[in-house]
Amino acid sequence: MSDHLFSPLSIRGTEVRNRVMVSPMCQYSCDGDGLATDWHEVHLGSRATGGAGIVMTEATAVEPRGRISPDDLGIWSDDHAEALAPIADFIAERGATPAIQLAHAGRKASKTPPWDGSVPLQPDEGGWETLAPSAVPYPFDEDEPPVTKQMTDDDIAAVKDAFVTGAERALDAGFEIAEVHAAHGYLLHEFLSPATNRREDEYGGDFEGRTRLVREIVSEVRAVWPDDKPVFVRVSATDWLPDRESWTAEETARLAPLLADAGADLIDVSAGGIHPDQQIPQTGPNYQVRYAERVAEETDALVGAVGGISEPAQADALIRNERADLAIVGREHLRDPYFALHAAEELGADEDVEWPIQYRRAVGN
Repeated sequence: MSDHLFSPLSIRGTEVRNRVMVSPMCQYSCDGDGLATDWHEVHLGSRATGGAGIVMTEATAVEPRGRISPDDLGIWSDDHAEALAPIADFIAERGATPAIQLAHAGRKASKTPPWDGSVPLQPDEGGWETLAPSAVPYPFDEDEPPVTKQMTDDDIAAVKDAFVTGAERALDAGFEIAEVHAAHGYLLHEFLSPATNRREDEYGGDFEGRTRLVREIVSEVRAVWPDDKPVFVRVSATDWLPDRESWTAEETARLAPLLADAGADLIDVSAGGIHPDQQIPQTGPNYQVRYAERVAEETDALVGAVGGISEPAQADALIRNERADLAIVGREHLRDPYFALHAAEELGADEDVEWPIQYRRAVGN
């Protein structure tokens, strides 16, 4: 049988039970300390119970300044790893592959959760000075954006080290996949895009300079991650800023093989997030899949597609038609934690995914 949504995927020495991945989705539920809570255990554990092949945490900050909000998840201390360990264990017990997204929010940090308006927080309100490649704040609507500091060489070295030690802690916590977050306008994407990176040193300027930091971080994470476990990278394929100098799909296609050379096993292809003036050309089912296909043309690395994937037949077609190696499902997993189980029923793949024995008396009723 050809590859389909419920065919297993072998990446290095890791066997993933199917091609459904739970997209990293922030929960803003840490009570200000970055420690995982019961909410995270239930949220992520439910999706593992729901049949997904890979269950990935939300963007998990590698240092306190890397949180989007004070209530974001973190991995900057052993205490954070200890809080995450039972969650990774439960995901694995349910047959899914536990994954973690290592992240730094850069200039989009220090703000309130979305349900409180995503407004900037000043230091006297529990916020902090944000870091960025250049001292250009994110253009919030409010009059007072957080103070944004252009990173020094020492800051860059500290962030690189934070990604590496975050990966080491994540490994100790039991995660099998590490994803480096270089998308959605956060720190590593800010280095990639000329819309936000105005540096004139080795980390700015031309394509080589702007891509240097993400390439170095991927390489250094790969160096501490076991050879039999995968490293993913999430990228924004385009800034969706056609009327100004910005990061483009062409540059993403050029970057993809370099990320593979640095040790990335899968490129998780999203888009946008660098600036509120972005112009999304269309939305709807599969609206970002064309970017994943473009990346796949340029690299031997596996590719994950995300964006507007909500129907089982749609996700299955992505795999069967070789448009992607993983169907990365976000919001539909918020609506239905058991998306993969329902998809298996609809697609006739029940032999590949079984409902938990505790729930089987309800199946088919």
